[in-house]
Amino acid sequence: MPDLSLPDVSLHYEVEGNGPALLMLAGMLGDSASWGALAPLLRDHFTLIRPDNRSTGRTTPWNAEISVMHMAQDALALMDHLGHEQFHVVGHSMGGLMGMELTGLAPERVRMLGIVASAPVRAPRTMAVFDALLAVRRAPEGEALWLRALYPWIFAPTFFAQAENVEDALAAALAYPHAQSADAMAHQLDALRSFRPTVRPADLPCPILVLHGADDILIPRAAAEAAFAKIPDVAQFTLPDAGHSIHWDAAEAVAAHLGKFHATLSET
Repeated sequence: MPDLSLPDVSLHYEVEGNGPALLMLAGMLGDSASWGALAPLLRDHFTLIRPDNRSTGRTTPWNAEISVMHMAQDALALMDHLGHEQFHVVGHSMGGLMGMELTGLAPERVRMLGIVASAPVRAPRTMAVFDALLAVRRAPEGEALWLRALYPWIFAPTFFAQAENVEDALAAALAYPHAQSADAMAHQLDALRSFRPTVRPADLPCPILVLHGADDILIPRAAAEAAFAKIPDVAQFTLPDAGHSIHWDAAEAVAAHLGKFHATLSET
C-alpha cells in the first residue's frame, strides 16, 4: 500500500475491504499489523483503513515530533487524502485516545467511534509497566525477554492455557520485519506520558461504543466505565476472557459488537 507524504512524516497505511470507511487506530507499540486478527472479520462489511502511527511500522522517520494529537491529525489528513468526507473510527488503547481527539478535530465527520480497551484516565502503573519493559528490552538478550514479560500484561489468562501460544506469538513478533525499535518505543512512550485530553467524553457528539476486557489489567476498568458513563446513550460492554489485547483475545466478539452497533445506526 502507498505512503502519504505529510510535512514531517511519510505515513504508511493499508486499505482493504468493501463498505463504509472504518479508520482503525492502533495502540501503543502497535502498527497496522496489530489488527491482524480483527481485520479479516470486518473487511467484507467495511473499507478498512489502517495507518502506521508515528514511530511505528513503515511510517518514517521514526523520530519525528510525536504526540497523540500529532497522530490524530495524521489520521485525519489520511482520510482527507482518501476522499472520505464521513467515516467510522475504532481505536485500541492509545488509538482510542487518538480517536477521541480526532473526533474533537472533526466532529461532523465521525459517524461512529469504537473505543476498545481504552479510557481517558491516568494510569501510573501502566506507564511503569511500559518503562520496565523498555528497560528489559535494552538489556542483553532483551528482544525476546521483554516480549515474554509483555504477554501476561496484555493477554487473558486463557491465552496461557497452551504453552505454544506464547512461543508462537514470540516467533511471529521476532520475525516481523517492521517491528518498532527500542528507541522508537521510548519516543512513543514520551507521547503517551505527556498526553492531556483536549476533548471530554461527555462532549463527543457521535454514537460511541466502548468495549472493555474483563481481564484487562492495564486500564482501570471502574475508572474507565465511570469516565464513559458521562456520555449520553453510550453503549458499554465488558467481554469475558479478554485482556488488554481484546481485539486478539476476543476478535469475533469485537467484530460482532462493531457490526451490530453499525447496523443499529443504519436503521435510525
